[in-house]
Amino acid sequence: MKRVAVLASGRGSNFQAILDAMQSGEINSARCCGLITDNPDAYAIVRAHKAGIPVKLLDYRLFSSREEYESQLVRAMHETDADLFVLAGYMRILGKKIVSGFAGKIMNIHPALLPSFPGLHAQRQALECGVKVAGCTVHLVDEGMDTGPIILQECVPVLEGDTEESLSDRILLREHWCLPRAVQLFCEGRIRVEEKRVYIL
Repeated sequence: MKRVAVLASGRGSNFQAILDAMQSGEINSARCCGLITDNPDAYAIVRAHKAGIPVKLLDYRLFSSREEYESQLVRAMHETDADLFVLAGYMRILGKKIVSGFAGKIMNIHPALLPSFPGLHAQRQALECGVKVAGCTVHLVDEGMDTGPIILQECVPVLEGDTEESLSDRILLREHWCLPRAVQLFCEGRIRVEEKRVYIL
């Protein structure tokens, strides 16, 4: 069984989707070994406690610098002894030392069809550009901003009269489907990366 740790900053609905998939057997080759959060008010903490998942809180506001925070984050990540780290609504950019130190072991979910609309407010960017199709992307994390090798993508139509909130809600449903499947593929050893391309074995 692989060990999966999740990093989250907010409500943790994608974290919950992973936990649900593990409980139902959709993810049958891994267990969750911990939640790491930078936000003491994150609802993800409540979800973790309900599931009996250990929580490591690193309140970003209590650190004197980003370097100090990331030093403790690296320590926390090592302490989980995880095979895979999933960024599920984690709202901080990982430093280069973290990305290189855990290369190939960090996965992120982004609410857009990358490489379009990286960064914050991806759904707003999509609406402002007038696209007809939006969606989500699960990718491995590299040193760029949402530039890592793409594992899975899911599409949703952009409807007439969509708002940022309505489009976000519809994309989120596909995130809950897409992310657990990417985790299962990783834990089964079915992801092979060649340069920037991911092959599903």
